Amino acid sequence: MNKQQLIEAIASEVDVTKATAAACLDAFIETVTKVLKKHGEVRLVGFGTFASAKRKATTGRNPQTGATIQIPASVQPKFKPGKALKDALN
Repeated sequence: MNKQQLIEAIASEVDVTKATAAACLDAFIETVTKVLKKHGEVRLVGFGTFASAKRKATTGRNPQTGATIQIPASVQPKFKPGKALKDALN
């Protein structure tokens, strides 16, 4: 499912226009992004938790040349599914 299909599904589920559903989805994405940038977390009980995690700088290897390279430290987004989501899939 792509973003447009998700917008259509949300619009039909809650009986709103596609424009309203798109605005809500965009606001959700923007809000989660802002919270993760501040190293916070967004907890949706039953669905899951969005969080950010720091990765240390490491040394890697270029598979084509075999040369070692430095991989810089970074902050990565993480998602941990909630119990209800896990149970719904099994």
